[in-house]
Amino acid sequence: MKQPISTEIQQDALSIAKATQKPGQTKEQTKLIAQGIEKGIAEYKKRQKAKARERDKLRKQQLKARNQQANATDEMDEGEDFSLPQTQFTPIAWAAIALLVLSWLGFGAYVFL
Repeated sequence: MKQPISTEIQQDALSIAKATQKPGQTKEQTKLIAQGIEKGIAEYKKRQKAKARERDKLRKQQLKARNQQANATDEMDEGEDFSLPQTQFTPIAWAAIALLVLSWLGFGAYVFL
């Protein structure tokens, strides 16, 4: 699918060709040079559009990856149980409880005996 070259590009190309025109160069040669410049401009624009599409695809892929990663962490957070954690007593905690019980027993024995 060949896109028609706009009149603006044609005018730009012709002005560039006339600006670089050599002495003794015919109008036909200048027109051929202008056509070459038109093709160059069209090719440049086509490449820039392709690069822009690639950048857009890459940006969308990165955005999609970030969203998936965020969704995965959200799902992990939702799976957590927010109730109070049930802890197991460590040996130090058992020793402290035993000393507390012994001290109350000792206090009770002292008071009642």
